[in-house]
Amino acid sequence: MIVKELFPRFHPELIEEINTHGIIKELPAQTELLREGQYAKVIPIVIEGLVKVYSRYGDRELLLYYIHPAESCIISFSSGISQLPSRGYAITETAATLLLLPVKNVQQWLKSYPALNTLFFKNYDARYLDMMNAVNHLLFDKMDTRILDYLKEKTRVISSQTLHITHKEIATDLGTAREVVSRILKKLEAENHITQEGRTIKIK
Repeated sequence: MIVKELFPRFHPELIEEINTHGIIKELPAQTELLREGQYAKVIPIVIEGLVKVYSRYGDRELLLYYIHPAESCIISFSSGISQLPSRGYAITETAATLLLLPVKNVQQWLKSYPALNTLFFKNYDARYLDMMNAVNHLLFDKMDTRILDYLKEKTRVISSQTLHITHKEIATDLGTAREVVSRILKKLEAENHITQEGRTIKIK
């Protein structure tokens, strides 16, 4: 029933195939789904919760995009279908329920069910736009603008104006130093954009 509710346009035979071969898994927050350099054996689709995908360069990391319910991880898809090592890594941002599709089955389903192709193409398009925005922010925006936009986006994706997050987590997501984040958050608080209390940040 979950698959039919998420993807009502899927062919009944595809829904039956997914119900037969797919695995539903519940994971706590901060669970690693895919490591950089790993070969993907399954392609996850988020049923509930939120997943975030990173890229790593040296000792720096950069948040590329979030995966919402009814969306899949295109890095896992690309790695699995092309049988190449992953070029990024994914972890659960919140507790999440995932539908795991075996790569070998997906390869066959893509040939038989156009709706599945459409799902992954739409995901590619959305994630490409997310990554372009991330690169543009990195290249053209000042760090205070990047941090404020990051906080606003995070409140949007979790549907709450209050964030429970450390300065180190923000620094990791934005590929910068914790000291830089702490300094800019004080500036944003002085400018009345946010309030801080312990590990809690509230957007005004």
